[in-house]
Amino acid sequence: MSLRMDLTARAVAVRARLSPFRELDQLRGRPYPEPAAVPKDLRRSHELTREEVAGRPVLRLTPRAGADGSHLIYLHGGAFVNPLLPAHWWIIREVVKGTGTTVTVPLYRLAPEGCADEGYEFLAAAWSDLVARPSVDRIVVAGDSAGGCLAIGLAMLLRDTGLRAPDHVVGFSPALDVTATHPAVREIDPHDPMLSTDEVVPLCQAWAGDRSLTDPLVSPVHGNVDGLPPVHLVQGGRDILAADALGFARALQRAGNPGRLLYEPGAFHVYVGAWWTPEAQRAIRHVRSLL
Repeated sequence: MSLRMDLTARAVAVRARLSPFRELDQLRGRPYPEPAAVPKDLRRSHELTREEVAGRPVLRLTPRAGADGSHLIYLHGGAFVNPLLPAHWWIIREVVKGTGTTVTVPLYRLAPEGCADEGYEFLAAAWSDLVARPSVDRIVVAGDSAGGCLAIGLAMLLRDTGLRAPDHVVGFSPALDVTATHPAVREIDPHDPMLSTDEVVPLCQAWAGDRSLTDPLVSPVHGNVDGLPPVHLVQGGRDILAADALGFARALQRAGNPGRLLYEPGAFHVYVGAWWTPEAQRAIRHVRSLL
């Protein structure tokens, strides 16, 4: 583990302790949260447009220097209840830096206001809208944490409905099993500087709605991985989600999936957001190469 990663993990742990946790009941009836503003440097390199698909907002960032036909669909995390944050924009900025990639950010309705059924209905509509556009060549679907769950779930949904698949899928510390029943989850919990199982799991479970917690669209680790496009997992070891990600990577490997696992034992949840660390930079370079 690099010194930068160690220092960042310490800072993340302090911030997590100081941040008040809001339980699910406290979120009901809240003013619906707005996404973070697009950073100025990303606005300088990309033109921002806001559209509506199936009644939900979709943000589109087109490179001002010219688009090359590659597209990144980014699905943000936040335990399915929190909005897109500045750190999500940092990940997007670093991944597409120096490329001609157009970015699509569908803003799915958060739990407890929204649920998996309407979320996937919206994501499928946003996917169909994108692939119907001219000059759409390569498409990478990526997401972090809850968004990583959605990225993999969307790939499963597209496979099962016979629609065009993404060229690659990327999960940054994806939430793959909201049941949190893997025994290693509790073992890792005290060492995770960001997440607490007892706090996060009820929020993720609220997203399931009427679906079983083991439904593959809620917990992709319980799904069939055959026939998926290349799935790339970027995972740190100091993360309660690590064991499920490693198990899912083994299942993908057994199925002959050509995606890669990038595993950093000393890194924390969605460490790629700490773009100044060498661990994050290695992951970003790999994902950028997919575009």
